[in-house]
Amino acid sequence: MREVYSEDIINAVKDICIKANLYLAPDMEEKINTAESTEKSALGSMVLGQLIENLKIAKEDQIPICQDTGMAVFFVEIGQDVHVNGSLTEAINEGVRRGYTEGFLRKSVVNDPLIRVNTKDNTPAIIHYNVVPGDSLKITIAPKGFGSENMSRLIMLKPADGVEGVKKAVIDTVKAAGPNACPPFVVGVGIGGDFELVALLAKKALTRSADLHSELPHIKKLEEELLSEINSLGIGPAGLGGSVTALAVNIETYPTHIAGLPVAINMCCHVNRHATAVL
Repeated sequence: MREVYSEDIINAVKDICIKANLYLAPDMEEKINTAESTEKSALGSMVLGQLIENLKIAKEDQIPICQDTGMAVFFVEIGQDVHVNGSLTEAINEGVRRGYTEGFLRKSVVNDPLIRVNTKDNTPAIIHYNVVPGDSLKITIAPKGFGSENMSRLIMLKPADGVEGVKKAVIDTVKAAGPNACPPFVVGVGIGGDFELVALLAKKALTRSADLHSELPHIKKLEEELLSEINSLGIGPAGLGGSVTALAVNIETYPTHIAGLPVAINMCCHVNRHATAVL
């Protein structure tokens, strides 16, 4: 049994909160650079150039890529041979508290969805746990801004709707999002499971590198087809028209019930932030 101490977790979480908000992940930065050179619209290409300049300024001046530094969402893999000295949930929230306060990141969390008083430290975080073999602790943060989150959807399709029904659900969601979700998008899609799991699949899909496709051949094909169809919509960067509306479509699947075909689409802007710490 390996011991992991709360203070080490707090410091690691603090660091990745700041890192994820100041530096875009390499896969996303590469996608945006490529998009600028391939965008067919002059206006769209100019917008992408501005996004690239924004990334440069964020790095040099150590300021957030986007003013909406998001709700702190975590995917945590706990090795079954790890013992955490103290409360893991409390340590992660303390790391968020320090990261968002010391990093001068915007605090966007309210303590009640209806009363809406700001917690002033961006806690509590949303934390998804998974127990895995081994003796390490892997913590991935995916700060999620709500401009794109608000344009996401969950649809309970019938099995007879099939792959065409899934495609329609994704395309209709992207069309409805339009400029409101700050394109070019990364589109996270969950298929299968049940009502709550499918949304989790869609969110987790956004943490996968934009360079990687699903290992399942039929899902890889669906990712490619959807990306092509989305980029033919003409929404373009910032919704001003163009050939690059999405940078990637990432799909995660899970077995489901014979009577259902759940589909969730988690929209994400070009600032698809994620950073990982392993202890």
